[in-house]
Amino acid sequence: MGAAVRSPDEEIIVAGRVKWFDPVRGYGFLVPADGQGKDVLLHFSVVSEAGRRTLPEGASLTCAVVARDRGRQARRILSMDLTTAIGPDPESAAARAADRTDPRSMVAAAGPFEPVLVKWFNRLKGYGFVVRPDSAEDIFVHMETVRRAGLVELTPGQPLRARVAPGHKGPLAVLIEAEAGIDSPD
Repeated sequence: MGAAVRSPDEEIIVAGRVKWFDPVRGYGFLVPADGQGKDVLLHFSVVSEAGRRTLPEGASLTCAVVARDRGRQARRILSMDLTTAIGPDPESAAARAADRTDPRSMVAAAGPFEPVLVKWFNRLKGYGFVVRPDSAEDIFVHMETVRRAGLVELTPGQPLRARVAPGHKGPLAVLIEAEAGIDSPD
């Protein structure tokens, strides 16, 4: 008896991790778990059917795979776990960025300049909070707003002037400036 020959459309189930995926090229590869054979081509069409435009390196996938002339190719993604990714997920980062409000677009809704004090600010995180002298309510301030004001760093207790607008997560400083006659720390 001869060896069993698979139909070209016969699917096998392969689990593994994303080796890389390049959305510009429109493809990437899945490294199968131990003993499941060679890498599997992940075409953009399969990724988009799973509701994504890209996949982060290290994400765990289970795919229905078919054999093609040039190797194995995923026909569809059956399950996906992004928590195993070893790098950032560009798609999640893009979604978070789209959710951010550009303070410059809110200037018209902001009140006049008023005195505020820096509560805390972290350059590495890229944000911090200021408060009005007579209130404990936090007012969010983003690093880009600080940069546009020509300031390098903010220190706790530093007096500033800010125009504040209502943001979707709370008050937002859309413009800031150093208090008149007070130099910003270098």
